[in-house]
Amino acid sequence: MRLGIIGLPQSGKTTIFNALTRGNQPIGASVGRMAVNTAVIDVPDHRVDDLSAIFQPKKTIYAKVTYADIAGLDGTQDSGEISGQLLNQLTQMDGFIEVVRCFESAMVPHVHGNVDPKRDIENMDMEFLLNDQIMVERKLERLAEEQKKGGGRDRGIIERETGLFKRLETMLGEGTPLRDIELTHEEERIISGFGFLSRKPLMILFNLGDGQPQPDISYDHQRSRMIGLQGKLEMELGQLPEDDVEMFMSEYGIAELGLSRMIRASYDLLGLLSFFTIGEDEVRAWTVRDGALAPEAAGTIHTDLEKGFIRAEVITYDDLMTCGSMAEGRSQGKLRLEGKGYRVQDGDIISIRFSD
Repeated sequence: MRLGIIGLPQSGKTTIFNALTRGNQPIGASVGRMAVNTAVIDVPDHRVDDLSAIFQPKKTIYAKVTYADIAGLDGTQDSGEISGQLLNQLTQMDGFIEVVRCFESAMVPHVHGNVDPKRDIENMDMEFLLNDQIMVERKLERLAEEQKKGGGRDRGIIERETGLFKRLETMLGEGTPLRDIELTHEEERIISGFGFLSRKPLMILFNLGDGQPQPDISYDHQRSRMIGLQGKLEMELGQLPEDDVEMFMSEYGIAELGLSRMIRASYDLLGLLSFFTIGEDEVRAWTVRDGALAPEAAGTIHTDLEKGFIRAEVITYDDLMTCGSMAEGRSQGKLRLEGKGYRVQDGDIISIRFSD
């Protein structure tokens, strides 16, 4: 799972990246050039902590998300076509965190002269929309040429693809991101290789100044979220020793860092959920797509488990916490056997039965 951190120059992308990684990448070092920094981050989950406290395993492993700080976008691509190296990085991402500047700073002038979050969101949207539109138009040209020549693929297939890409062209021409279009499984397969940027899930992260409220801006698109974060403060806290952070949070009555909320929200953005495996050796959170069936979850652990899948022994996190132990969960009938058609739920604790 890879999320690209994008945004205009001087919006605070690297500040957010440093906050996530507890790192110290130089701020503004990549202005005007293509650059990518990546880091793998644990997804905070109190359920993993609770299970680890009960089972005292040798290892505790959280779900992971990879963040990539991607420089190179400026929201002013007149042609709409993003350069090849940058486009290659963007298409590899599963979704985007778009950092939108809200803070004022005389020391750091805004690239467009003044701070205007709504304008910046629209500019970034347009850059993606225009890039996707160019790709769609080129595909329609190739389809028209293919249909004219004949002798290749079935004409019915070409006509169906032409109809699909004309629908995409219409949406993009209306300024609507492709996240908003409902597609069949077959249509998703057809467009999967294009990596359309406006099709990818998007979180808009308002980078706020100290004590600044989140702006009242709506963004009514599918697979999109908005969240506010005091980026500079979160970065400074991330670079402190953990004891100092806990003391700061206690002093100011902060129950949870905004960064933890952001990480979980970005995990949810991609339509993912966590299930757990437990034992003396390891307590671990595993990631699967929402809607995954039990054999797919087994395959996430190991491909052999999916191939030889027989049954899944399942108890929910809540039931285990209530019962206090697996033995008590079994005696109360909370531990159950599920077959191949079982849809995994967030928080399931699973043990796979399989044949060699």
